[in-house]
Amino acid sequence: MSKKHPIIAVTGSSGAGTSTVKEAFEHMFRREGINPAIIEGDSFHRYNRADMKKAMAEAEKAGNRTFSHFGAEANLFAELAELFARYGASGTGRRRFYIHNDEEAQRFAHHNVKAGEFTPWEDIEPGSDLLFYEGLHGCMNTKDVNVAQHADLKIGVVPVINLEWIQKIHRDTKARGYSEEAVMDTILRRMHDYVHYIVPQFKTTDINFQRVPIVDTSDPIIARDIPTADESLVVIRFRKAHRFDLDFPFLLQMIKDSWMSRRNTIVVPGGKMGLAMELILTPILRSIVEDRRALLA
Repeated sequence: MSKKHPIIAVTGSSGAGTSTVKEAFEHMFRREGINPAIIEGDSFHRYNRADMKKAMAEAEKAGNRTFSHFGAEANLFAELAELFARYGASGTGRRRFYIHNDEEAQRFAHHNVKAGEFTPWEDIEPGSDLLFYEGLHGCMNTKDVNVAQHADLKIGVVPVINLEWIQKIHRDTKARGYSEEAVMDTILRRMHDYVHYIVPQFKTTDINFQRVPIVDTSDPIIARDIPTADESLVVIRFRKAHRFDLDFPFLLQMIKDSWMSRRNTIVVPGGKMGLAMELILTPILRSIVEDRRALLA
């Protein structure tokens, strides 16, 4: 952890909604005049799209039905921990980007990369105020690699699992062109690594945002629609609420129809998630940046 070069890690499973939290942070960064170094978790996968298919086929032949993007074999955990450690020490490090689609490929056309490939590794430009990670493994801590120890603020995005599956099925079938059968095969193959690599992270996160639908999601495979924000509640849990000097009475007053379910947990209507994030995270973000600027001054 480093006050001079802070790191914020937003972590969650595929389809959990981490990109929504990333967008909220981007709004706060612009409003507060903060210059972040953005790290996308996909960029620390070990294989590009074509090589991952080959690696999966080889694992299948060897009888390994749990090889997935969630596990250690398919990711560069040590390199991610090294980036966090180096940035915390010096405000620099090496990163790359994964190209998800043709639109992104156009943005990185100067690198001559296609969808499913990585850009070359490059140094993070100096002068960033903080490092912002969004992806699968920002709070990873295994017996071999501890990424979480370097992050100053750790946020988990954890919808109940049926909702997570619904969101993934809809995203991958409608936006990425996969069949329902292919998406469900991916979900099942990832389950072992989900339990052993994704879920344990949420024990160490400082704040968890868990979206809970209030409509029937008992069969996520046949769900026609993703439950809307108004059809959801958001459970926001703080691991050590005193660390952030939170004013819960103020939050309850500002967020209509919210309530405390435990001494460290506030429940808000799904439609108020954005407001809750702004009210909770903006003061924390300001404090992190003000501490950094005071040290540099």
